[in-house]
Amino acid sequence: MKIFITGGTGFVGRHLTSRLIGEGHTVTVLSRSEKASDRLPDGIYIVQGDPTVGGTWQESLKGQDCIINLAGASLFTRWKPDTKRLIRESRISTTRNIVDAIESARTRDVVLFSTSAVGYYGFRGDEALTEESTPGDDFLARVAIEWEKEALRAEEKGTRVVITRFGIVLGEKEGALGQMMSIFRKYLGGPLGSGKQWFSWIHMGDLVGAFLFLMAHREISGPVNLTSPNPVRNEELARALGKAMHRPSLLPAPGFMLQLILGEFGSVLLEGQRVIPQKLVDNGYVFIYPEIDGALQSLIMD
Repeated sequence: MKIFITGGTGFVGRHLTSRLIGEGHTVTVLSRSEKASDRLPDGIYIVQGDPTVGGTWQESLKGQDCIINLAGASLFTRWKPDTKRLIRESRISTTRNIVDAIESARTRDVVLFSTSAVGYYGFRGDEALTEESTPGDDFLARVAIEWEKEALRAEEKGTRVVITRFGIVLGEKEGALGQMMSIFRKYLGGPLGSGKQWFSWIHMGDLVGAFLFLMAHREISGPVNLTSPNPVRNEELARALGKAMHRPSLLPAPGFMLQLILGEFGSVLLEGQRVIPQKLVDNGYVFIYPEIDGALQSLIMD
């Protein structure tokens, strides 16, 4: 397949592009930087451009069989008004520009994978949330609703659209796990706040595996939760991480401190969602790392 990717030089993008190249696909990555190829495997085509702004890069979407949209500003910071605008615009504008550039696909199979997040569901306590669950009404939920709406416009062109709602992606030395490990190495690890909030996660190996599975299963469209079938409470995550790193996991981070440091984003860490990947399970995807202990042990060599 010919595959076009935005966000291909990021944490998830690098792992996904490497696997796709290994599977024999032709991969084109959109990047703002000419030096992006230094962080990518050999055999990838680089197109320079800003996905939030229309331009000549949009011509590169012509003839593509699969478009994977991973672009979006990081959420892991204090949310000031300018930050929230960037979080929203980096997602909405990029998706709108991609969909505008997609050719009518009624004569051939084209699929758009557009990233979203489990934040779509808002904060629902212990409720088990599937792809059929209704959205929330906080900032992240509203961004996700608008983000997904832009992507679904591609259906009008005959494109199969898959909305990949990411949980927290666990990968070696990077992302959320890398940040947590640095704290545990200093013997300061523990649950966040009460520790009772749900943590919906997925191992990088399963995230990449799910993309390949969804590419092959053309009958699947719409929202798909990319999470482990076994979400855990934050206190269980802390215990599992402490066990894998041979470190204690008893020092809780007080909730008021997180909110003081991170503001509104602190509430996201203290609330969480209990998300179930019902579509993947129902369609026969077999998780490599369904349990948190095995997932962390595969990623940590401490």
